[in-house]
Amino acid sequence: MKNIVLIGMPGAGKSTVGVVLAKHAGLSFVDSDLVIQEQTGMLLHEIITKEGNTGFRQVENRVNAALQVKHSVIATGGSVIYGREAMKHLREIGTIVYLKLSCQAIAERLGDLHQRGVTLREGQTLQQLYDERVPLYERYADATVDCEEKSIREVVAEIFAKVIRE
Repeated sequence: MKNIVLIGMPGAGKSTVGVVLAKHAGLSFVDSDLVIQEQTGMLLHEIITKEGNTGFRQVENRVNAALQVKHSVIATGGSVIYGREAMKHLREIGTIVYLKLSCQAIAERLGDLHQRGVTLREGQTLQQLYDERVPLYERYADATVDCEEKSIREVVAEIFAKVIRE
């Protein structure tokens, strides 16, 4: 079985759903944000502060493009879709599932954007970032799961039905 790669906005539930999906499907779980932190020795927001958004995205692209895992659920960072090499590699090693959630629901879940390591350009709103990213998530997705008002269990069941039972 190919890996299952979860993409979507920060706060969409990629890490939470990923852990539950991995347990349910008997797969390993990899959080690429944690891999980035492990490899750099810095928290995501520290990388963004030190390197800027562009520098952070370069690190994110490099780390995701080099992931070598099998039989895993991979939860990616929300900005992974900006990295061509990363997305090409992730598509080669896995099935990409977009966890779709409204901007309003994302805003309610996120809290402090800086602490979450969300890469906003100066003056950019969350809505503008959302509008910019959604077409990229949709372009790369092999499957889309609408997570609006669904429990983790319901989202996992839908991914399982769409991707694992194919």
